[in-house]
Amino acid sequence: MIYPVRHTSRPETQSPMMEEPGQKLKRVRERLGLRFRDVEEASQQIATFRQSDEYVIALSRLSDIENKGTLPSIYRLYTLCTIYRLDLEEVMSWYGVELSAMGADAARISLERTHLISFSSAQGGEVQFPLTLDPGIDVKRTHYLSRMIQKWGKLPLMLLSGMELKNRRYAFIGTEDWFMYPLLPPGSLVIVDEEKRKIQNTGWTNEFERPIYFLECREGFLCGWCTLSENQLVVQPHPSSMLSPLVFSYPEHIDVVGQITAVAMSLDPGRRRRTRS
Repeated sequence: MIYPVRHTSRPETQSPMMEEPGQKLKRVRERLGLRFRDVEEASQQIATFRQSDEYVIALSRLSDIENKGTLPSIYRLYTLCTIYRLDLEEVMSWYGVELSAMGADAARISLERTHLISFSSAQGGEVQFPLTLDPGIDVKRTHYLSRMIQKWGKLPLMLLSGMELKNRRYAFIGTEDWFMYPLLPPGSLVIVDEEKRKIQNTGWTNEFERPIYFLECREGFLCGWCTLSENQLVVQPHPSSMLSPLVFSYPEHIDVVGQITAVAMSLDPGRRRRTRS
């Protein structure tokens, strides 16, 4: 006699130490002292209130979810989280869906048209961000903020999760620093990539593609376009600033901290207006 081969939904190579999502749900149900029938009846109440049978979880379906690895629909997953008092985002992570990664994944997908971002800040997790600066900072001058941060905290900035901040540092463009205006208005917060320190003399087609470098000299910090010729470094301002280029002996009198890769600026015309004497 030939017996049929019984197939299971769980791969034989899976480690027994890894608990299936369905088993986690089963453990929660048992801890609450709920029977299959209790869950089915509760799901019918939710379905009645929501006016949709999609929320109903029949006995056989709950058994398949727990024991056969059947993937619940979004409606049934909502029902289970409601009955079990579970966080929907956490349960989705059991199935390999990380809502906190939405911002990072979205940043990898380019869209041609300008659009709003509607991700909830609660989906973004938390990232380290500077909260307290040296009280003696002179906001009129450009500063390397990473050396002046006194306190770090956590903020729910999910879009930053898509950025590699390990080798990035913060800098503040002084309120009287007009060297790269209007690309970098005074008062802007910028991110400096310390790995990009090599000066590129060519390779761009417009001012927006040309690298802007963050530099340190004896007088303090500055940023601008750079041209390197042997041991002479020319720091070029934006033409709209109406300032003159600066020339330094390199690397004796100036150091390249890194390349500016991101900027946050105010678009308030009143704050950006430049007063002239």
